[in-house]
Amino acid sequence: MIGGSGRRRTLPGFGLTMGLTLTWLGIIVLIPLAGLFLKSFELSFAQFVDIVTSRRTLNALKISFGLAFLAALVNLVMGSIIVWALVRYRFPGRRILDAIVDVPFALPTAVAGIALTTLFAQNGWLGAPLAELGIKVAFTPLGIFVAMVFIGIPFVVRTVQPVLIDLDPEIEEAAASLGASRWQTVWRVILPSLFPALLTGFALAFARAVGEYGSVIFIAGNLPNVSEIAPLLIVIRLSEFRYADATAIAVVMLVVAFLVIFVINRLQRWAQLRVPTH
Repeated sequence: MIGGSGRRRTLPGFGLTMGLTLTWLGIIVLIPLAGLFLKSFELSFAQFVDIVTSRRTLNALKISFGLAFLAALVNLVMGSIIVWALVRYRFPGRRILDAIVDVPFALPTAVAGIALTTLFAQNGWLGAPLAELGIKVAFTPLGIFVAMVFIGIPFVVRTVQPVLIDLDPEIEEAAASLGASRWQTVWRVILPSLFPALLTGFALAFARAVGEYGSVIFIAGNLPNVSEIAPLLIVIRLSEFRYADATAIAVVMLVVAFLVIFVINRLQRWAQLRVPTH
């Protein structure tokens, strides 16, 4: 006992590790973010509002956040299907497919952007047949969406996969033996256990897509008010030496992304508390 009021910790060094943790996070995360906010204070409130509510800025933010949200939803659904196939079935080439999932992690973003642009251009392998159907992908918002889906899929797969591996198939068999249909087993047994991991994968895919730059600018077309993402607009403002303007847009992106991720984390916590124990 320590001081007669508590038990001795099994692992020593809490004070040291917590101090190092706070110091490192402060240097790497908090100080740069604080500097970002301080830079925005060079603007008056009216100037800040004018910048972030300008037509070009609002359209760039809508494209970045709207398409990132849709891409994360698609990755949530398709990533779950991929995880289910990789974990619950054994088939030739499974390990190869499992490795392919990590390709967007390994590829430099510029390489990914060039590859997607070449593939979906109007004379590309996929772009040509789509163009015959009247669907243009490259240099449109649809191209931005495709790039965001490409770079986000590994986050869902790698987040949900270990949870599904740990979910004993005997639980599903027990539900079936008690008369549950396949869909009832999915909705009442499997999804509640996977829900926190699904939310985490969605949040990670969304956050990555919002901040993605390299792979998007090659396929986006980058037309103001049409296919211009917010990170590109920030780079443009920096190249124009309008540092305060770039900071204002970055602050808005940071605040909105933080609020979205905070809400998702609260939902995740709520879901974890509701997951039934087996």
